[in-house]
Amino acid sequence: MYRPARQPRTSDGRSIPSRSPTRQNSEGIRRLLPLQAVKTAVASPSNLRLAIVWGTLVAGGLGLIANLFGLQVLRASTLRHLADRQQRTPDVRFVPRRTIVDRNETPLAVDRPAYTLYAHPRLFDVPAAEVADALAPLLNRPAPELEETFAIAPSGIRLADFLPDSTIDRILDLRLDGLEPIRYAARLYPQNELAAEVVGYVNFDGQGQAGVEYSQDDLLRRTAETIGDRVGETGIVDRSVSPFVQLDSNRLQLTLDSRLQRSARQALSQQMAKFDAKQGTVIVMDARDGSLLCLVSEPSYNPNEYYNTPVERFNNWALSDLYEPGSTFKPINVAIAIEAGVVRSTDTFYDPGQIFVDGWEIANYDYELAGGRGQISVTDILRDSSNVGMVRIMQQMSASDYYDWLERIGLGQPTQIDLPFEVAGQLKSREAFMGSPVEAATTSFGQGFAITPIQLVKLYGSLANNGYLVTPHVVRGSIDPRGNLNPEVARPEPRRVFSEETVNSVLAMMEEVVDAGTGQNAQIFGYRIAGKTGTAQKVTDSGGYSKSAVVTSFVAVFPVDRPRYVVFVALDEPSSGTGGDVAAPVARSVMEMSIAIEGIPPSSLE
Repeated sequence: MYRPARQPRTSDGRSIPSRSPTRQNSEGIRRLLPLQAVKTAVASPSNLRLAIVWGTLVAGGLGLIANLFGLQVLRASTLRHLADRQQRTPDVRFVPRRTIVDRNETPLAVDRPAYTLYAHPRLFDVPAAEVADALAPLLNRPAPELEETFAIAPSGIRLADFLPDSTIDRILDLRLDGLEPIRYAARLYPQNELAAEVVGYVNFDGQGQAGVEYSQDDLLRRTAETIGDRVGETGIVDRSVSPFVQLDSNRLQLTLDSRLQRSARQALSQQMAKFDAKQGTVIVMDARDGSLLCLVSEPSYNPNEYYNTPVERFNNWALSDLYEPGSTFKPINVAIAIEAGVVRSTDTFYDPGQIFVDGWEIANYDYELAGGRGQISVTDILRDSSNVGMVRIMQQMSASDYYDWLERIGLGQPTQIDLPFEVAGQLKSREAFMGSPVEAATTSFGQGFAITPIQLVKLYGSLANNGYLVTPHVVRGSIDPRGNLNPEVARPEPRRVFSEETVNSVLAMMEEVVDAGTGQNAQIFGYRIAGKTGTAQKVTDSGGYSKSAVVTSFVAVFPVDRPRYVVFVALDEPSSGTGGDVAAPVARSVMEMSIAIEGIPPSSLE
């Protein structure tokens, strides 16, 4: 049975009025409901996650908007430029250098695709030992060595360079992850060492380091705009087309003749072996314009394997080594004396075989055997290579005038040849030259100053070109696919130093050297040849002259009736012999080959 609650009463028994329960609950609810609603909303896990998700989405959206604004507005031009470069211009490693050819268009240097292989061991999907076993026969390296190499780093290990397409194809057929071939343009020299001293080589980065590869780098290096990927009508790059597609087929043509170069190198190498010579050089120049048909320096090197070459092999003796020319300079001095008007070709001088100048003894090379020669002509002086006779000739000039003439012909100056690293000659100062009579005396027979072989060849060019000095060079120019020649390089104009009458007189005297003097080993039946031998003592470290170390040389101008070619041969420190014994036979072989190549008719038919 339901019973109503008892009314609360006071201590005296009176009832206490109370509020209505309904009103009390209603007001309590009104006071408590807002606080409970908030507590309930905060404490609910589902609502909290919803708030976090919405906050993340809002923040991400704002970030994307900011990033798009930066890409589309702030960096738009920069990114457009980078995209254009990536799509339209290949990697510079893929831009081949121009081909180098000789005067008959025989290739001397060409570019071909090659690869560098990189390994990324962290991407291997099989054990490193298996990768090493698979690569070992293809890279010609032991498998254990390759496995050790893989342990060097987790990525970017360079395994091999200069790999051809065929090898890379076999590597790709292995289907091994973690191997990356990188293609580049590799330089190939089809003739190996044939013209290394002229052509030079490029390093792994495609930079010329010697020869015309260095001196003519601007002509050989193509710009990226001339080679590139092909873009279709849609504007998308067609990657199926090789980046080696050539839009510029120009070639750099040299004046060299590979046939003559090969013949000269063979003749020189045989003579060096016979006489155990330290080094040697052969130069053939067309004196009409200074073009070099042959320039050989031994020992040489293979530019395809330059990285295996001793550093001293890169030295081109013909351009960078100074030596005292000795008797081969005598014809130049005779030309100076005749041109200066102090000597005539018919003059004679007394040769006692030995004289003293300012206290210094000067003697002929054969004085101990032959003694003095007595009264001899200028022709006799050249034919018999008389030192005393040359001193007598040049004593007819004052030392000051003589020095002026040495400067006039360019002694001590570089030839300005279009090959790098040429060394200038050494000529004493005017004060030193005039300080003692012995200076002019020793200069008269080729001592007391130093030049390079190419500088002597230039001087002899004036005797073969009616008295004009020309600039030796090996670059003919750039030729396009149609065979049109662009000379490209501007050279100094020929400069006259001797009259035609003077050079004709000197050539006639030099012809006697070959016909009846020290140069008889250079004779070729039916051809008139002018020449001069030289056997020059080498200077020692102490400043004197060696009694055993000499440079044997021979210089020829032929044919005398139509002077055109200068041939120079020198061998350094042969075991024995003179210029006539050692160098002249090489010159004869080179001239015989020149006659065959150029079709030079015998002098007797003129």
